[in-house]
Amino acid sequence: MKFLFLSFLIATGFHPVHAQEYYLLVGTYDSPKSEGVYVYKFNSSDGSAKAVSHIKTSNPSFITVSPDEKFVYAVHEKGNNGMGGEIAAFSFNKSTGTLTFLNQQLTEGDHPCHVEIDKTGKWVFAGNYTSGNLSVLPVLADGSLGTSRSTHQHLGSGKDPQRQKGPHVHSAILSADNKWLFVPDLGVDRVMIYTFDAANGELEPTIQQFAASDPGSGPRHFTFHPNHKFAYLIEELSGTVVFYKYKKGVLTRKQKISTMPAGDTGFAGSADIHVSPDGKFLYASNRGDANTIAIYRIRKDGTLRLAGHQSTLGKTPRNFNFDPSGKFLLAGNQNSDEIVIFTRNTTTGLLSDSGQRISVGKPVCIKWISTK
Repeated sequence: MKFLFLSFLIATGFHPVHAQEYYLLVGTYDSPKSEGVYVYKFNSSDGSAKAVSHIKTSNPSFITVSPDEKFVYAVHEKGNNGMGGEIAAFSFNKSTGTLTFLNQQLTEGDHPCHVEIDKTGKWVFAGNYTSGNLSVLPVLADGSLGTSRSTHQHLGSGKDPQRQKGPHVHSAILSADNKWLFVPDLGVDRVMIYTFDAANGELEPTIQQFAASDPGSGPRHFTFHPNHKFAYLIEELSGTVVFYKYKKGVLTRKQKISTMPAGDTGFAGSADIHVSPDGKFLYASNRGDANTIAIYRIRKDGTLRLAGHQSTLGKTPRNFNFDPSGKFLLAGNQNSDEIVIFTRNTTTGLLSDSGQRISVGKPVCIKWISTK
């Protein structure tokens, strides 16, 4: 009977659906409940996760994965008179889901809060928040890091006397063609733009040296649309998102829109920004009084229309990310020590609580590696 039933299923075109699993990597701040980078297996069928491993390393508040997924690079967000920050290099074993420490190098600045790797996997960019500079480090043949090749110091200040006394590099994002690097600086209200030469790791200013934000806005994170024609910036201090048309290293500002509900005058403390994998929606997190994710529908011309707000069901959503299937959004609630997993409605863009949680101290960065 079982044989006949199986033959029937095959004849009718039925194929069993196997759960698609991915490695989920979580960077954290040091706390009584956390001490490094944590690795989980995430099931994109039901949104569940199970712990695999973790490795102790100091304040890995942002991590990045090499293009071949063999190596992981994590900041050590600390400071010491301009020479305190570090980037640590790890190899990643897909068979066991474990990280192995390779080496670490100084970032030539204090409190690096962001790390990016170029598309060739040969260069790493470290954004140093407190010292307001950006360093380029070479990746060696074994995946470890060499000493800094160059450091680029930003200058200036902003309107907010508490937060903008000097430059504060907050992220560094490469264009899809690996030719331009975009560096939001919260302290000087500019997205600095560099040309990048992957042959030697050199950065040079472009004709459009920066895209200016309104005074006191505080540019933080930056992302591209999958079509590579649109780009979006989240501004921490003003709680706003800026939409740009993009072409060959040039940003043209087209729209600025609030991340907060109409009439809400609370501090947004906006943090992270991502476009959904299908390119239809944009999401932006607010860590201040609201603890929400703003959801926007992306029109054909790239402009945004607010679709709604979703509570992150926790405190301080510094970082969030979609799972590779695009069905789930994972919000890292830093100050409630939990990642909340939301189901994403791909038609409306709205989020709903899946009921799944990951308990981890101070989660502040979410990245993915395939299991194959």
